[in-house]
Amino acid sequence: MEKQCTNQPFLVLMQTSKAIQERIGEEMNKNKLGITEFSVLEVLYHKGRQTIHQIGKSILISSGSMTYVIDKLEKKGLLSRSPCPDDRRVIFVALTDAGIDLMKKVMPKHQEMINNMFGSLTDEDAQTMVSLLKKVNK
Repeated sequence: MEKQCTNQPFLVLMQTSKAIQERIGEEMNKNKLGITEFSVLEVLYHKGRQTIHQIGKSILISSGSMTYVIDKLEKKGLLSRSPCPDDRRVIFVALTDAGIDLMKKVMPKHQEMINNMFGSLTDEDAQTMVSLLKKVNK
C-alpha cells in the first residue's frame, strides 16, 4: 500500500508560524519595532557585538535587507556600527545603552509570551517537536 502524502503538516506549520509571528508582531508594535528589527536587537542582546553577516545568518535575511534594518535601528539610537580594524569590509554592530535598556524592558514580556504559547507542551513534546522540525529541515 502506497503512503498517501498530504500537505497537512506543511499547512499546519505555516499557520502556526503565521500565528506566532502575528502575536510577536503585535507585541513589538507596542515598542515601535517590526519583527525583523526585534530579531536583530535580540541577536545583539544575547550574543553581543556581531558583524552584519553574522546577524543575517542568525535571523536568515540577506545582507541588503540587513543594511536597511540596521539603518533604521541606528536612526532610532538603538545600535551603533563600528569598522573592523583588521578588515575594512567588515562592520561590527552593537547595542547602544538605549538599545540595552529597551531589550531589558522587552525581553521578559517576550519570553513570557513564548512560554505561554508553548506552555501546553510537555518537555517530551517540545523535544519531539524540535527533533521532527530538524528532520524536516534536513
